[in-house]
Parts: sequence; C-alpha cells; structure tokens
Amino acid sequence: MTADWIYELATEIDQAFFLIGGALLLIEIAEALFKRDHCGRTFLEMLVSASTQIPYLLVETLVLTFGYAMYYVIAETIAPWTIPITWWAVVAVLVLADITYYWEHRIAHVVRLLWTQHAVHHSSRDYNMVTGVRFGPLEGVWSLVAHLPLIFIGFAPELVFFGVIVVLAYQTWLHTELIGKLGPLEWVLNTPSHHRVHHGSDDKYLDKNYGGITIIWDRIFGTFQIEEETPRYGLKRDFDSKNPVVVWFSEWPALIRDFAGAQNWSEAWAYLVKHPGWLPAEKVPDKTHLGK
Repeated sequence: MTADWIYELATEIDQAFFLIGGALLLIEIAEALFKRDHCGRTFLEMLVSASTQIPYLLVETLVLTFGYAMYYVIAETIAPWTIPITWWAVVAVLVLADITYYWEHRIAHVVRLLWTQHAVHHSSRDYNMVTGVRFGPLEGVWSLVAHLPLIFIGFAPELVFFGVIVVLAYQTWLHTELIGKLGPLEWVLNTPSHHRVHHGSDDKYLDKNYGGITIIWDRIFGTFQIEEETPRYGLKRDFDSKNPVVVWFSEWPALIRDFAGAQNWSEAWAYLVKHPGWLPAEKVPDKTHLGK
C-alpha cells in the first residue's frame, strides 16, 4: 500500500460522492422548475452559495498550499515516528479524522473568530446540494490547524489528507430535503435528516449534530438532536442577503465594530474567542437570548 494508492482511493471516493451529489442537484433543479414557486429566488441563492468558492479556492491556492507543505516538513522533522500506511492505519485515520472533524466543527460554532467563517455555510435560508459548497474564505485554515495533531501522532500527510477528503466528501449528499429518514442507519451515520437539524436556526436545533460521517460523537458528547418539525434554515439573526460579497464577509462588520469598541484588551480578546453573541456583563440586556 503506497501513498499514491491512498491518494487515488481518496480521489475515487470524492468523485463517487460528487456524482451522487450531482444527481441529487439535478433532481432539485427539476423540482424547482416544476413547482415554480420561488424558482428565481432558489436559483439566485444557489448562485450565491456557489460564489463562495471564489475566495475559498483563492485562499486554498495561495495559503493552504504552503500549509499542506508544512505537514510534510513537520512529519519529517518533528513527528516522533511514522505510522506505516496499512489498512489498519487507513481505518484508524478515518476514525480519528471523523472525531477531529466533530470537534473542529463544534469549536467553530462557539469561538466567534472561527464563526465568522463557518457562519457563511449556515447563512442560506435554502437547503440544497449547493449549500454544501457554501464556505467561508478561511475555513480551510482552521481545518488545517485542527488536523495537525494527527501528523504529530505519526500519520503520514497522505493518510491525513485521505481522512479529511473522505469526511468532507461524505457530507456532499447530506445537504438535501429529497431524502427522508433512513431507519436504523440514523443511529450510526450522519444523514440528511440529522444535518438538516444542524442547519436549523430554531432554538432546539441550534448547535446540534456536528458529525461528519457518523452521528456517534454527537450521541456521546450530548449534542444530538433528532429532526422533528422542518427546521427554519439560516442564521438566528435576520440575514437573507443575495449579495455575494456581503455573504462572504457577513460576520466581519459586527466583529470589527465590537472589537474596536472594546473597553480594554481583555474585552477585545473575549469578543474574538467567546461564543457568538457574547457581551460584557454590563451590556447584557435583561432576558436577552444570545443566539447566533
């Protein structure tokens, strides 16, 4: 088993889920054309979601290429040992990549600076296959940092990339309303039903179902929520812009305003690292829900 083989396997898995996602997207488009209700709005929202790939891929090319190269440098110079590329290593890295994704994802919801990026993914009031590629420009940077411990454990960079690619590829098919609940699979796998909950802005759906491939980590760590009624998608706050640039940087104006208005450095730091909606005690109105 070689690094090239691992890369090819990851590519094949990614392509397989891409084809599944493409088929679902065609059905969604046909359904929108057939129903005609809000058809224009739906396609405009799809275009806005797709537009987020412009800054995302630009950062991927200019910044993350260097970051990926650093994985190899760290693996060669700092990592204490190298785990051989075997089937056991493939399974192990996939499990670890899945749990890493869970915590990467969960932290991105509760640290405001990281939320400025992940909020882009959650900002659509629609829920369809194109929502799956709606990314903040710098989301990949946090993912790169979050998976760095796998390199220190001793996994080859190719194995880590394999885990990251497969976990993300799997989620391609989750962003759809075409698929209902899937019976016993709902107990173990992350499914469209579980992920619809994650995109809901209803109080009981907020910050639930962070899983990548499995829903097991949510069940273990207490963040699981079953889908009951259809979620209200999007952010908790009123946001429904169709301006691509506004969508790309939707959370930055408020963060910059709060940071600049901080009374001291401690408060400024808190605005960056505490949960979205955090306010100093003296600024919290009575009975205010600090939601996203």
